[in-house]
Amino acid sequence: MTIKDYFTVRQVAVQLDLTEYRIRQLIREKQIRATKIGQWRIMPRDLEEFVKSRTNK
Repeated sequence: MTIKDYFTVRQVAVQLDLTEYRIRQLIREKQIRATKIGQWRIMPRDLEEFVKSRTNK
């Protein structure tokens, strides 16, 4: 997996219709897994897990 395969905070914010500040909060709260590579990066599967964890069953 290369750096291009990760989402940035901005990309995740746009996808989820949230602010970048809120995405960073979720990262700090460990609700979204992220890796710091210069800036926070989120793997697609980690974003998918986050969305699934927020879905009603």
